[in-house]
Amino acid sequence: MKILSILALLFAFSHANPIINGAGASFPAHAYMVWVKSYQKLTGNKINYQSIGSGGGVKQIKAGTIDFGATDEPLTSADLAQHALMQFPTLTGGIVLVYHIDGIPDGALKLSNAVLAEIFLGHIKQWNDPKIIKDNPDLKLPQAPIEVVHRSDGSGTTYNFTLFLSKISQKWKDTIGYGKAISWPVGFGAKGNEGITHLIKQTKNSIGYVELSYKEQMGLTGAKIQNAQGEWVEANAKSIALASANASWDTHKDFYTDLIDQKGKGVYPLTSATFVLLPKKGKNTQNVLKFFDYAFKNGDQEAIQMGLVPLPSALKDKIRAYWQANTRP
Repeated sequence: MKILSILALLFAFSHANPIINGAGASFPAHAYMVWVKSYQKLTGNKINYQSIGSGGGVKQIKAGTIDFGATDEPLTSADLAQHALMQFPTLTGGIVLVYHIDGIPDGALKLSNAVLAEIFLGHIKQWNDPKIIKDNPDLKLPQAPIEVVHRSDGSGTTYNFTLFLSKISQKWKDTIGYGKAISWPVGFGAKGNEGITHLIKQTKNSIGYVELSYKEQMGLTGAKIQNAQGEWVEANAKSIALASANASWDTHKDFYTDLIDQKGKGVYPLTSATFVLLPKKGKNTQNVLKFFDYAFKNGDQEAIQMGLVPLPSALKDKIRAYWQANTRP
């Protein structure tokens, strides 16, 4: 009898405090970890989030091994329907070209669209190449090889960065293309935004791409790049928010949208949204939605501190209506 009572108490406790398992994009991981900590403290509900890259998150949610997946490359409505999934954005952020060059401070280096593509194609090999010096006449760029660092895992950050390169460079589009995992023509691979961050810090004369929060949290230096208006811009909350200001965020397309290289004054061109995927009728779907509803209501300042940009209130309301429409019995 006593054993049965103990089992009943354990069942009641586990039912009241479900464990939520999520995995995927490293892009929003800093913000998600802070949100998880705050939510667990308030509710006692346990949430495990593994930063394994968008490719891993998509694979695991489709396999049904986690309660929610996270990806920076949204799925099409057809793909979602095939796996009985729903999708919504949670944050927007910027992808930054970070570099490690002695004597070149944050924001000092300018990299044009043409130069960026040629660096990652392996055609520009030295930091003192005339094409780089042209836009940086006052910088003392070293006569040293450019050490390119890229993602080795399936990555939404890679998807968005290579999509940008495909939009600004016909040569890149024709020879390499874009995707979560590509055949890189040059450079060293590292796993996750975390891996690129650490490799850049350890490697002189290196360049790579990471989400803004990793750049800020780790004190890296980032380049200014060109937007569709030809302006030199750097990633910050204002320039990132401008990129998503005119996005349609169509619920009929499950919020599928592309923020890369948006037009507009002051827009940061390497801006993307990050998305959550979850089953419409999963056993923990409602608990996942409670967590993200809490984050939408209480997590804006925490996200900003992590270098990410919260969604507008009107879009959050649109997402809540989408939740209700897609989780009815």
